[in-house]
Amino acid sequence: MNSIDSIVEKMYAVISGRTTDERDWDALRALYAPGARLIPIEKNPDGSSIARVMTVEEFITSRSAFFRQHDFYEWETAREERRYGRLVQLWSTYEAAAEPGGAPIRKGVNSIQLWHDDKRWWILTCAWDAIEALDRAR
Repeated sequence: MNSIDSIVEKMYAVISGRTTDERDWDALRALYAPGARLIPIEKNPDGSSIARVMTVEEFITSRSAFFRQHDFYEWETAREERRYGRLVQLWSTYEAAAEPGGAPIRKGVNSIQLWHDDKRWWILTCAWDAIEALDRAR
């Protein structure tokens, strides 16, 4: 990917779609550097929080069933960027819904680290935390 904008746009596009849309997992794999990590902040069954560290393949395995059962669209709503040399840190806030631009079921932030290898940009890590719509209503 030649630009940060294109890599972030593709990151959101790959996970978005209807239950009948096959996700392009090869396109997702192509965004991440070898050894990259995806780190959702999740709740354990007892209610405690955990940072679940996954490889790209573990992410694909963990999310595929959800995407086959739920229409899901996620899009960026704002971004902050810090750059030093070939390293970039992004705070990419987002919303998610069952249809493009629909009523949000979730809002969150992705903390994305990218690296330029003198040829292209790669995602090194993507850690995120989200607030479910029901959680916000409480």
